[in-house]
Amino acid sequence: MPFTVHLLALAVFAQGTSEFMLSGLVPDIARDLHVSIPAAGALTSAFAVGMIIGAPLMALASLRWSRRRALLTFLVTFLLVHILGAVTTGFAVLLATRVVAALANAGFLAVAVATATALAAPDAKGRATSVLLGGVTIACVAGVPAGAWLGQLWGWRSAFWAVALVSVPAVIAILRSVPSDGRPRPSSPSARAELRSLRNPRLVVTLLLGALVNGATFCAYTYLAPLITTVTGLTSTWVPGMLALFGLGSFLGVTVGGRFADARPLLLLATGGPALLLGWVTFALTATLPAATTVLVLLQGTLSFAVGSTLISQVLYVAKEAPTLAGSFATAAFNVGGALGPWLGGLPLTAGLGYRAPLWVSALLVTTALAVAAVSHPLRRRTSAPPQSPAHRSPSG
Repeated sequence: MPFTVHLLALAVFAQGTSEFMLSGLVPDIARDLHVSIPAAGALTSAFAVGMIIGAPLMALASLRWSRRRALLTFLVTFLLVHILGAVTTGFAVLLATRVVAALANAGFLAVAVATATALAAPDAKGRATSVLLGGVTIACVAGVPAGAWLGQLWGWRSAFWAVALVSVPAVIAILRSVPSDGRPRPSSPSARAELRSLRNPRLVVTLLLGALVNGATFCAYTYLAPLITTVTGLTSTWVPGMLALFGLGSFLGVTVGGRFADARPLLLLATGGPALLLGWVTFALTATLPAATTVLVLLQGTLSFAVGSTLISQVLYVAKEAPTLAGSFATAAFNVGGALGPWLGGLPLTAGLGYRAPLWVSALLVTTALAVAAVSHPLRRRTSAPPQSPAHRSPSG
């Protein structure tokens, strides 16, 4: 895999830290800005909504720029709004910064996915995607727990400052490592036609499955901190470690997904999907037990990202008619789940059903995904497995 792809993952690490770190900061933000915990949880949904809207819009807007210019514009904007978020005293302003940061993140990720998959071999889109998503999972392993730890030491604002600082080396890395030929990227011969590819039912099904599975992940993860402290009964000092454990699982899941997403996607999805459902149900039933919670945080992180990242990488294969916007479609699908999950998880919390309820919502979302997959299986079977080059074809496969 080209080294530039790994450098892009560095920026994705900073952005992933920002996207996920609120799961450990929600209680502090709610208390400091005098809003409810579900309202503070909506910051995660706002970020995801910005990603959904921004992915295709920012991808289209940057078509006339060189890739380096696009990446730098989006990343510097992302950095600056985090500084604003760190100093604001109003929830509305913080909410607005999350939306703008999401737009910048969406544009960056869409261009980064297109850049990475263009640099990779034609049958290695899954591996290239897994490297980029590896930046997100490392954020879960190191960045998010570090953000929670900083929040406990110096307040939630320090985590926003840390994201801004971590973004600086990524800016330098892009300046030094991503070439700029001084010419804009040619506009798509049919940007309108690429958007029309969304009429393809096979693409829509793949996007829907990715959104549902990732929605389940975001639903449980957003409210993991209060679940651990109020249902499991652990002290707040356990929260960073639990978040790191989930992040470790997500890293393992993306690694597994990267190995199977190109050659054996159906095998991974057929086994991982039901296992993911069983895991959410078991987690909901045993959330009061510290030992079970510890094991299931790791297990569900692994399964969620193995299945989720595989589905997202399949978007890149199915969206053959949209080579420019395929990355934005994949980004949007990931973040539809990011918006849907926390919002749905917040509904039973507002109704007073307790912090175990989001786990049941996650189980319901995965159940819906399995039902959609079962109904659409004949359609997906014709498109899920990418064609393999002779070098990658084995006698058994």
